Amino acid sequence: MLVTVSGLPGSGTTTTAKLLAEKYGVEMISAGDVFRTLAKEHSMSLAEFGKLAESDPSIDRMIDERQKTIAHEQDNIILEGRLAGYMAEDALRIWLQAPQEVRVRRIVEREGSSFEVRLSETIEREASEALRYQEIYGIDINDLSIYDLVIDSTRWDPYGIGMIISAAIDATGGFS
Repeated sequence: MLVTVSGLPGSGTTTTAKLLAEKYGVEMISAGDVFRTLAKEHSMSLAEFGKLAESDPSIDRMIDERQKTIAHEQDNIILEGRLAGYMAEDALRIWLQAPQEVRVRRIVEREGSSFEVRLSETIEREASEALRYQEIYGIDINDLSIYDLVIDSTRWDPYGIGMIISAAIDATGGFS
């Protein structure tokens, strides 16, 4: 079985994907970790690296192609990333959402800095990513029609979200 967990920054995708991977004893592949690692390797902030990715589509393609390859070659994995649902065929596709203010507060808790700085970075990053996804793949990141489940992550804690997704996983036969 293949499960994808997607959402905008701060929506809880990484936490949820990790909890599910632990519960089911499967591997989790995170596009965000790859992106953050690449930004650090280039000694850039996420916003700076996002700007670079705007002018160099190979960065997004590299991350996305890696997820596509993994999705086709491996069974029983969880792919986490903004476009994971688009990169994996025959997956249970999950989208987590939360209001921007909530997501930014979570980012501040996780990464530090002020709310105003993180809000500005988040707005810039999301606009940059939306533009790149449209230009590279023709994907409107706001079109959630491909997802099997869309969950508001402000309504439940990570364990509650995990229980909802687990019910869907189990109802489809689960991991083998």
